[in-house]
Amino acid sequence: MKESWEKAIQFVLKWEGGLSNDKDDPGGLTICGICARSYPNDVQKMYELWKANKKEEAKKIAIDIYKKNYWDKSGCDNLPYPLDIIVFDTAVNMGVGTAQGILKASQKDPLLYILLRIKRYRDIALANPKSAKFFLGWINRVVDLFTFIKGAGK
Repeated sequence: MKESWEKAIQFVLKWEGGLSNDKDDPGGLTICGICARSYPNDVQKMYELWKANKKEEAKKIAIDIYKKNYWDKSGCDNLPYPLDIIVFDTAVNMGVGTAQGILKASQKDPLLYILLRIKRYRDIALANPKSAKFFLGWINRVVDLFTFIKGAGK
């Protein structure tokens, strides 16, 4: 568990690091991937730390949220590698419920899971033109995830 968790959080923070407040992102202000819509009090505290140049402290709050509300709630400790990391990253990016739905539909086949995730991104982009601008970034993230689990992430 510990080894997979460390790899998983390393990967997620590569993609979720920094501060964003894109008008087309329904999550609103987002710091290290934690959005104000879902975690308003935590994001406010993180924002204050960020402005005070205490970015590592803000990141620590994000890591705690990721562990408790995404890794643990997705049951990643009970999944084999690399499915644990794939499900965790999906939960972070798309929500725990969506991650679990894709897991069920994929019958725990990692490659099929990734393909179903890409299909879900396509469906989101087609249904919501404002979200379409994020499509290439989502796909780049999945390609990087695939590369990570097949190479450097081992």
